Amino acid sequence: MEYIKPKNTDRRRVEWKVSAQTSAIVKYYAQYTGYSEDEVVDMFLIQLRDDPQFLTWLQKQRRNKRAMEQIYSDTPIKEENIG
Repeated sequence: MEYIKPKNTDRRRVEWKVSAQTSAIVKYYAQYTGYSEDEVVDMFLIQLRDDPQFLTWLQKQRRNKRAMEQIYSDTPIKEENIG
């Protein structure tokens, strides 16, 4: 049996302006998946962590240890990724 895991409750309200097309994509994708629009955006944006060029850029930043801890707070961070 797989136990039900609680949803991430560490949510913050943000305010962004997006195009009408982007808004419609999120709206309809949420309807399609059964997730809320907030959850769809959250799940999509978390995938940006897999961008190798973003990781390379992040490693070159001055305070990258703090950024890495914030961005990868739900996954173990490999020491070689922190510069």
